[in-house]
Amino acid sequence: MSGKADFQQDGGTVRFAGDLLLARLGDLPDRLEAVGGDVRHVDLSDVARIDTVGAWIVHRFAARNDASIDGLNDDAKALFDQVVAADHPAAVRPPAPSSFNRVLGEIGGAIVLTGQTLFGLLGFLGATVLAALAVIRHPRRFRFNAVVHEFENVGVSALGIVGLMSFLIGIVIAQQGAVQLRQFGAEAFTINLVGRITLRELGVLMTAIMVAGRSGSAFAAQIGTMKLTEEVDAMRTIGVSPMEALVLPRTIAAVILMPLLGFYASLLSIIGGGVLAWATLDIPPVTYIARIREVVPITDLYIGLVKAPVFGAIIAIAGCFQGMQVESDAEQVGLRTTSAVVQAIFLVIVLDAFFAVFFTWIGWD
Repeated sequence: MSGKADFQQDGGTVRFAGDLLLARLGDLPDRLEAVGGDVRHVDLSDVARIDTVGAWIVHRFAARNDASIDGLNDDAKALFDQVVAADHPAAVRPPAPSSFNRVLGEIGGAIVLTGQTLFGLLGFLGATVLAALAVIRHPRRFRFNAVVHEFENVGVSALGIVGLMSFLIGIVIAQQGAVQLRQFGAEAFTINLVGRITLRELGVLMTAIMVAGRSGSAFAAQIGTMKLTEEVDAMRTIGVSPMEALVLPRTIAAVILMPLLGFYASLLSIIGGGVLAWATLDIPPVTYIARIREVVPITDLYIGLVKAPVFGAIIAIAGCFQGMQVESDAEQVGLRTTSAVVQAIFLVIVLDAFFAVFFTWIGWD
């Protein structure tokens, strides 16, 4: 029998009939509240259809009277199982975790994310090497125009800002060094300080930081935008490798131009220090240059030139890797661009510390 939901009480058994649907319940819930006596069984064998609301009402009635429910078919039994599983109190506001657990969770999440990112960077480095080997085996796939275009973006366009920054850094190093060395009457050693620290460390390091902020972020934003517009997927569809077309030209440009930019930055830093030494220490340019040639060993230049291409590769790979991770929306482009800059600068500083220890260990100090 189907129709409006109803029930009958026969001793300790309550038999439901009709359609236990929301639209057909009527005053059934109020009438169930008035049921008295010792109810031990609920019979649903005459129920034609039942929905979640009807199952909930019957379940609450049976639970209140500690009665069993009989007459369920397979579909109704599956529905009742879900209703029973959902019948548990829920807090309006879940309890806040303790500060210790929250901080511990954040630290653990950061460690896991760092490990996953490092693993991804290593895998991306391997993919870049494989792409380079594929281009070497098939030279006609080398994109010369793309590499030249990236030369302009990474190197030529950066000459102004890198040169100005390096010149000012040279002035700052010379000025601060002269102030401290004047206490010992050793202002002349300011030349040693400027020459060695710029060629060996700061020239290449500051250039790498500038390139990471300028070109590394551009790599991530460009490739991330191409991911959003599905240009990368279109490349794969027509048989063009994104690693060869997008990543390899940027990596080659950064590796080749970083030594040139680092050397250029070191020269301008030395010039900046020479200008300040001439203006405040009365050291003429001829004397300054001669002193630089005496006190700065050629190994300092070699150290800078060895570190520069490694820094360039790290910056390019970090930027391209983060760009390739963009998936869903425009917000991801900004987040991945920020991550590319932070990761590139962090890795550059870590590698610089490693190089400092390594070159001291082999005697280039």
